[in-house]
Amino acid sequence: MTADSQKPTIICLAPVRNEAWILERFLASTSLWADHIVIADQCSNDGSREIASRFPKVTLVDNSSPQYDEGARQRLLLNEARKIPGRRLLFALDADEALTANWAESEEWRKAWSAPEGTVIYMDWVNIYPGFEQCWIPPYPIPYGFMDDGVEHRGEKIHSTRVPQPQSGHRIVWKEIKLLHFQYVNWERMKSKQRWYQAWERLDSPSKRPITLYRQYHHMDARPPQEMHPVQREWLEGYEQHGIDWRALQEESKAPYYWWDEEIVAMLLKHGTRKFRKIALWDVDWEEKARRMGLNVPPGLLADPRSTFEKKVHRWLAATQGRQYERKIRLLQRALRLFGW
Repeated sequence: MTADSQKPTIICLAPVRNEAWILERFLASTSLWADHIVIADQCSNDGSREIASRFPKVTLVDNSSPQYDEGARQRLLLNEARKIPGRRLLFALDADEALTANWAESEEWRKAWSAPEGTVIYMDWVNIYPGFEQCWIPPYPIPYGFMDDGVEHRGEKIHSTRVPQPQSGHRIVWKEIKLLHFQYVNWERMKSKQRWYQAWERLDSPSKRPITLYRQYHHMDARPPQEMHPVQREWLEGYEQHGIDWRALQEESKAPYYWWDEEIVAMLLKHGTRKFRKIALWDVDWEEKARRMGLNVPPGLLADPRSTFEKKVHRWLAATQGRQYERKIRLLQRALRLFGW
């Protein structure tokens, strides 16, 4: 039996909301290796749906929910993929991600075809920084692939594991093929998203401490030196040979505001700024953002509500990011709990 006769149907699962800045590159690169691309679009209004419709391998399904729920959208994608008959090798990617271009030459790619059902595939997550010279790679591989066995996937509302985790325990850890992540290439866009995460969690998980939120959503500001690596040319050059230029993203993707900014302004108007005063949203002039969105907001309504003390705490958090496990910093963080931090 030849290797090709053993090949499962390879399906990429991708949630999308307003990803026009990168979607064409994502679909062009993914179309090189996937037999099918299932996209769950959540109310995009930036042309993402029109871009997706131009790619013949794409199946577009509606995620009509107004709520943010990663587990629900993962189940939506899985259910659609499972309509495709035969053995299915699934990869769960976001629109700002791509397999490294060496997938085509790697034996890891072909060996995965014969994995038993229920096998989970782990990869290094390569977060490329502006300039495409350096990247941050966490010290642990992350599950992005799955040889489908039909098991139920529950998922979490936020930061959910993307693929099922069956009891079989079968796993493959890829060393050569990695997952490129381009979120940090556009630093301002990324910061907008991280602000939104903090604001969303302030409402969804009000008991979560502001310091915890700060540390979690500013991790990119101070990575350990041992986790920073040079970007390898072979990760991208295979795509360049197909006319897919990932490096041009940093010049093309600037915008006066992002959809996360619109949602934060809506949260501030609905709940008031004081509810978010201990959340690190205030490096942005929200009144100016609202004007750019065409909103007529009364002066002062979206002004920074923080006290002098709260501003000092935020400056201290920024200065100590990456050092939060030092004893004296942990002690001070514990003391700040007395003040609602």
